[in-house]
Amino acid sequence: MIGGGYVGLVSGTCFAEFGTDVAIVETNPDRLAALREGRIPIYEPGLDRLVEDNVAAGRLTFGDDIAAAIKGVDAVFLAVGTPSRRGDGQADTSYVHAAVKQVARAADGYTLIVTKSTVPVGTGREIARIVRETRPDLDFDIASNPEFLREGNAIQDFMRPDRVIIGIDESRPGGATRAQDILRRLYRPLYLLETPIVFTGLETAELIKYSANSFLAMKITFINEIADLCEKVGANVTDVARSIGLDGRIGKKFLHPSPGFGGSCFPKDTRALTAIGRKAGSPVRLIETTVAVNEARMQAMAERIIAFAGGDVRGMTIGVLGLTFKPETDDMREAASITILGQLDGAGAHIRAFDPAGMETARAVLPPGVTYCGDAVAVAEGADIVVVLTEWNEFRSLSPDKLKKRMKGRRIADLRNIWDPQVMREAGFEYISLGRPEQADI
Repeated sequence: MIGGGYVGLVSGTCFAEFGTDVAIVETNPDRLAALREGRIPIYEPGLDRLVEDNVAAGRLTFGDDIAAAIKGVDAVFLAVGTPSRRGDGQADTSYVHAAVKQVARAADGYTLIVTKSTVPVGTGREIARIVRETRPDLDFDIASNPEFLREGNAIQDFMRPDRVIIGIDESRPGGATRAQDILRRLYRPLYLLETPIVFTGLETAELIKYSANSFLAMKITFINEIADLCEKVGANVTDVARSIGLDGRIGKKFLHPSPGFGGSCFPKDTRALTAIGRKAGSPVRLIETTVAVNEARMQAMAERIIAFAGGDVRGMTIGVLGLTFKPETDDMREAASITILGQLDGAGAHIRAFDPAGMETARAVLPPGVTYCGDAVAVAEGADIVVVLTEWNEFRSLSPDKLKKRMKGRRIADLRNIWDPQVMREAGFEYISLGRPEQADI
């Protein structure tokens, strides 16, 4: 497994749990040192125990020597980063290409190279070209095996997935059969669970990942716009979402109003799909609009908080509950809090914040003046307004009376709809949420 980041570490560890011997290659010295010492550099519930168990069983190892790691292996998985390229939004595949060259040079026999990284359509063919150019004598095959891991639920998603997608190059003589045989063996435990294993062509597998994430992002953006409409017409977005979600063709997931989607996948993958569409001469206008609406929404949420404060937050103290883009992760990549807190800080507010897992990663991307608190209740100390940005479960049970005793003001901006408006009003708060008619006009 080339890459010990989120995808590589989770995937490699879960393969080891299936009984496969896995060598994870990580070139970042700090991350490698942490892994070797049993410290998990990412926050993912249950991963620390799973890593410990498989290292102890001798099935999982960590190192930085690609040649040693791939000696005699059945398959090499590429799980390196593909961040958005500045300027055009396309995925930057330079790390993938560099890893492929290293693998090709070090391979000591037949090699199946599998991309786990999310890569643009056509990357598999380009990998094959790079391998042929680097090692004309090497016997190899290419496959695409995109991941569908939700942060906070990644182990379950790998061990009991909805489906496994495997793209293979059917144009290579015998390549399809060899690649299929190896990957079927690796995923044999899932066959026993009757998990759908879908074999496709390379380009199809590459497009499936972008299509799936973009559709889910579009679903989030749809319900956010419906929430705005609900506020205008006096409807309740909670009832709307529940009712349309009961339609089996739609489903209830990803129909929860929010300040906007973030994280490592949806923003990057929606931008990449729009770039793929433009390059192919077939623009995906729904996704282009989804990207634009989501970016505008984060700005609008900051403006909503300022309006709720009376139009001016200079000198005010704002308590913030939650910083990460979603609960059960420490991931701050493209989190709504970055945009919202940046605007509030720029407008002169004093910010007190707490997140159960993300405060260390938050320090690098949030304004330097943010005060980080030891717990959720401390956020309310002297606050004029308390804002909910991430729906961690522990926030749902916070006592309104405890908040009230600590706060200076009486305003709550619940941008995740975690509290009952009536309960908050009865506790003496001015309370706003998203898409629910009980909220005050602002």
